[in-house]
Formats: sequence, structure tokens, C-alpha cells
Amino acid sequence: MQGNRGPRSEQQNHGPQRQQPNPQQEQQRKPTGADSNGQHTDAGEQSSPNAGFTIDLQNFKKPGEKTYTQRSRLFVGNLPAGTTEEDVEKLFSKYGKASEIFINKDRGFGFIRLETKTLADIAKAELDDTIFRGRQIRVRFATHGAALTVKNLPQFVSNELLEEAFSMFGPIERAIVIVDDRGRPTGKGIVEFANKPSARKALDRCGDGAFLLTAFPRPVTIEPMEQLDEEEGLPERLINKNPVYHKEREQPPRFAQPGSFEYEYAMRWKALMEMEKQQYEQVDRNIKEAKEKLETELEAARHEHQVMLMRQDLLRRQEELRRMEEAHSQEVQKRKQMELRQEEERRRREEELRAHSEELMRRQQGQGGNFSEKRDPDMRMHMGGQGMGMNRNPMGGNASNTGSTNLTSNEGASGNPGGLPLPFPRPGPNDFGANKRRRF
Repeated sequence: MQGNRGPRSEQQNHGPQRQQPNPQQEQQRKPTGADSNGQHTDAGEQSSPNAGFTIDLQNFKKPGEKTYTQRSRLFVGNLPAGTTEEDVEKLFSKYGKASEIFINKDRGFGFIRLETKTLADIAKAELDDTIFRGRQIRVRFATHGAALTVKNLPQFVSNELLEEAFSMFGPIERAIVIVDDRGRPTGKGIVEFANKPSARKALDRCGDGAFLLTAFPRPVTIEPMEQLDEEEGLPERLINKNPVYHKEREQPPRFAQPGSFEYEYAMRWKALMEMEKQQYEQVDRNIKEAKEKLETELEAARHEHQVMLMRQDLLRRQEELRRMEEAHSQEVQKRKQMELRQEEERRRREEELRAHSEELMRRQQGQGGNFSEKRDPDMRMHMGGQGMGMNRNPMGGNASNTGSTNLTSNEGASGNPGGLPLPFPRPGPNDFGANKRRRF
């Protein structure tokens, strides 16, 4: 806490005045006046050394610290009747602006939430057991209804990982892994949610299922955090002084004398507590042995599980390889069938082309033979007609010469090496007589 001392009046500081904790002076104290906050002080009381003490609110806020959390929420009890929210806000105005103020006027208590936990600590230390409008008020930290205790935390869980893991249930104000005096984790932690529904959701989900924070399959267990006051404790003034209290306080603290009634039963109580301690230790040993056995079985089961996964992966890969081989063989067969079909198609086309060419050749040969056969009789008839015309004797010659002429022409035809009739018959001997002219 930082501040500066200056010549400011008590009313300007708005701070409560407290004496040294002397029970006799506390009983004799009587409220005679009130300051600007409504706090009653003694007229003859000297000014406290902190009378000129002021607070710089900027110095009580850490970088990245969350503000107006449940940890900075205070309970104010034993309030006078008729106290309003404005009165309480004015009482705590020295410690910054409050975000939540609730006052139960009938029962005389209320709640106020300050900006940071440090400011709440200062306000609690300065205002607790002070006189406010004739009554000694009580200022304590309010119970955090959304705080959970986490157990069975793995060794390598940090504050950040714990907050990240439980943020799935709702907004978190604080997550702490509890460590020992050497900074070693104790396997326990604290998670403080911003509201109760988030804490209830985390309790239900983790109670029904197994919530794992690391690769080690050991789930964490959570339960509502037990609210304990380890700072103030139970002062004498808060004890209910009933008849049982006076009966118990008849004798002061002492050691029991051996052989006395108190000593006998005290030793029996001591033996019972020792037996309870031994049974707790035996339970702890049994739990530890069971945990070690479970961890051993877990390692063996994990190894077997990994082997099974590897085997399944190998079988899966073999099945994929077999399917790939089958697909490849089917593809090869398809290619072969396609090549065979292409070869058959090529052969069929070649055969069709060959048959077509042969048909064309046959047609060409057939057309040439018919032309020559048709032309031979025409030429023979034409030649025959010319021969007959040439053998006629217009001059009234002897007809017997015709036969000799034909014979001569036939002989000439037979003498023709080609065997074909000549277009002009050879002249016979009678054709060149004295009174004959050559026929051409």
C-alpha cells in the first residue's frame, strides 16, 4: 500500500479511527461524535498515526488483473437501522467506486463489491470493528458461491491450463494450482467462476463424465470449495457466552495430572485419536498401492491398446493395398480387353478393305472380258460382210471364183499367226489376169 502523509484533516480523509486492541479500553469506549462518514469517535481520542494517510487507487491494480470479482466482495454486518445504500457507498468511497451494493435493512447487513482484492483487504482492515452511527460494524469477505476445489490434478497442469480447461463451462475469475512451500504441485487446485450457473454446470458435467486435462487418463474430481477464514479466526468477543461457555471456562488451560480422573480419560481419548490416525494412514497406503497398481495396469493396457491400433492400422493398409492391386489388375484387364477390341476392329477393317478391293478387281476384270467377247463377233461379221462384197464380180465374172477366193481367204486366215481374219483378203491368181484390174 502506497500513500503520502499531508496536513489533511480527519474529515477530508474519510478514514475510520481505531485504537490498540485493549479489551478494557474497548469496553469503556463511548461514541461521542461522528465524522463525515458517519463514524462515531471519542472526543478525547488522540488522532491516529494514519490520520493523514491517503490511498492512490492506481497503485493497487496489477497489470492484467481482473476487476470487480467475487474475491473483492465484502460482507458488512451489524448495520444500524435505516442504513441506505448511499450511506454504505459513502462509507467505502475512500476505496474506489463500488459496482455492487446490496443492503438488507430489516436484518442489518449488506454486500459491497470493490474494484480489486487489494482494496477490499484494505477496506476490511480499516473498517472492521469500527463504530458506524453508534454500532460496531463487522466487515468480512463474502462467501464465494461459485468457487470449486479441483482434486487429482496431473503433475504438469499449470494455472493457465487449468483456466483454459474449465473456461468451457463459463467465464472464470481465477484458477490456481495449489503448491507446497517448495513450489511443487499438491494435486489440488481452485477454480472461481464469475457466476453460480457456470459452477453448477461444471459440477454436473464432471460428476457425470470423466474430465481429462492431459494425456494421462486420470479424471479430475471437483466439489464445492469449503469456505474457511484462516486470517481472523474466532476472537473472544464473538463467542456466545451462554451457561455452557461459563461451565467450560471454569478451569484454565493445564496438563492433566497422572493417576487422576482427567488423566485416565484424556489418555483414552488420545489412544482413540491415535487409532484414527493409524486407520487414516492405512487407508492412505491402501489407496496409494491401488493407484500404483492401476497405473501399472494402465501402462500395460495402453501398450496393448497401441499394439492393437497398430495391428488394425496394418490390416487397414493391407486391405487398401489389396483393393489397389485389384483396381490395378482390373485396369490392366480393361486395357487388355480394349487393346483386343481395337486389334479385332483393325483386323475387321483390314478384311473389309481387302474384300472391297477384291470385289473391285473382280468387277474390273468382268467388265473387260465381256467387252472383248462382245467385240469379236461384231468384228467377224463386219469382216465377213466385206469379204463377200469384195468377191462379187460386177462385170459378170464367173461365180466359181468366189469359192476359190473364200478358200484362199480362209487359207490366208488359217495362215495368219493370230488366227484372226484379215481385213483384206489376199488376191488370188485369177485376180491379175490380162483383162482384169486390181480391186482395191
